[in-house]
Amino acid sequence: QRTRRVGPAMKPHPHWQDEFERSFPWKDNPDQASTTLALRADLAGPRPMDRLLCGDVGYGKTELALRAAFLVATGGRQVAVLVPTTVLCEQHRRTFEARLASYPVVVRALSRFRTPAEQREIVAGLADGSVDIVVGTHRLLSKDVKFKDLALVVVDEEQRFGVEHKEKL
Repeated sequence: QRTRRVGPAMKPHPHWQDEFERSFPWKDNPDQASTTLALRADLAGPRPMDRLLCGDVGYGKTELALRAAFLVATGGRQVAVLVPTTVLCEQHRRTFEARLASYPVVVRALSRFRTPAEQREIVAGLADGSVDIVVGTHRLLSKDVKFKDLALVVVDEEQRFGVEHKEKL
């Protein structure tokens, strides 16, 4: 069914995407470079992307996810990054905020580390589109969480989530 679905192609921002990728403080290894091109091609195509990134700690998977998230967010759509723990949620939030600080992309984290008032504000921002990228725990799967225009879901440590969790998003 997914291979028959058609969706809008996501095109990289004409100036920012290359600039953002070049701002990565390390040189891409050959696998990162080819994966970046593959992600761009997948997102530019008419079909939903299903891609598994697998690599050792320190390989650069988060940077690759960031590049895809940046492409989607600067194209006016939303991104959800689902993580299994609050600690990883905060770690990714800090990484995403630091890498995206020079761009008009709003990043928030949704987990039990946020007060009820903060959670309501973030959920409202997802619904009205003022939050571009949300990093969250299972809290993202709650019934009150609705997205205005979700286009990319990144599942970190996907083996820690069931099929129903992933299907919900």
